[in-house]
Amino acid sequence: MPTTHEYSSTHTLPPSFHHTDAQKLGEMATTSEAPSTTAIPSTMRAWQFSSTRGGIEKNLHLNASAPVPAHDAHALGNEKVLVKVIAAGINPVDCKIAELPLVGRLLYGRNATPGSDFAGVVVAAKDRSAAGEGEGGFREGQLVFGRFSQPVKQGTMQEYIMVSRSQLVHVPEGVDPVDAAGVGVAGLTAYQCIQPFVHPGQKDRVFINGGSGGTGVWGIQIAKALGCHVTTSCSGANAELCKNLGADEVIDYRTTNVVDALKKAASHPTSDSEAGSGPGGEQKFDLVVDNVGSTGALYWQGHRYMSEGARYVQIGVEPSSFLDLVMKMIWPGFLGGGKRKFEMLMVKDNTQQMAQIADWMRQGKVKTVFHEGSALSIEEGARAFEILKTHRARGKLVIKMSS
Repeated sequence: MPTTHEYSSTHTLPPSFHHTDAQKLGEMATTSEAPSTTAIPSTMRAWQFSSTRGGIEKNLHLNASAPVPAHDAHALGNEKVLVKVIAAGINPVDCKIAELPLVGRLLYGRNATPGSDFAGVVVAAKDRSAAGEGEGGFREGQLVFGRFSQPVKQGTMQEYIMVSRSQLVHVPEGVDPVDAAGVGVAGLTAYQCIQPFVHPGQKDRVFINGGSGGTGVWGIQIAKALGCHVTTSCSGANAELCKNLGADEVIDYRTTNVVDALKKAASHPTSDSEAGSGPGGEQKFDLVVDNVGSTGALYWQGHRYMSEGARYVQIGVEPSSFLDLVMKMIWPGFLGGGKRKFEMLMVKDNTQQMAQIADWMRQGKVKTVFHEGSALSIEEGARAFEILKTHRARGKLVIKMSS
């Protein structure tokens, strides 16, 4: 694995942290295992909500005096560390569960903090050197990133969080932690939708429905990193973004019938293959990743453009399409249902997979794509959810949390 950052505990990270800052701070690196001398405050800034009536974005407020999580030896135990959050990323799951009638209220209660993704610096950790923890462990001063699985009452949109060591991944040397904060849920979901179902080096043909959203931009890049041929759908305004990320073909869903375009693409040999995967040299798709879930015909007509043994993986679903999702899962093909394998993917924790994505970032193979080109400020936390709910975000929504 790549070398990890480790910084002197007598230095604090600046509010805007970039690659040049990493190089400067790298000069201050230390291998000392002494306890941190950085003063950890008793209060912090945290985005909180106690109700979601009318939408979480209308109920969020920035509490400037929220208590910092307890981080004494008892609170830390052997498995937890205190992380000062540099940046936090948000995802649809951060508001969908909280906004569920009654259920959300019971799960989150009062003064809850949203946010699943994070990157930051370890500021309090129990010394585990005596227990034989090696270089792969987590110590004060190291840059880390990860994600929380929702529902969690104390999320990542606050300046300090307690994190289990099992949820942490080192930020590789040369990777901006603000970029690492954009991996989390979306990057891991995209990885699990693609990597298990393709064959590296065989240039599998992958179609990604919804290529410009938070998960889609990761999906395009991960599929290309694995050597796949990628076709994606998006609006014409986002076509150039998807092409710049590596998409070989882009379908404008606003002007083109996506299913018809896929059928046409599957029936003709492509220039990047000498022999077709089907009769007459046709090039059917080996994997479909549906980030939208609103077009039922995309699955029901899958056998028209997907190869035998291909898989249809869905991660998104609109409330109006819930019955359609149920039918996809239970209606057998021999009775007129879908004739290709269907899977509704629920992302699972896997720090090794997140470390792989981070290493690809180090190599320059993948990157975080920020909505509007950059992370938002801490004061824009509520606005981030307003943007998220438009379903028009181009890439990831990340909020800088450092003070």
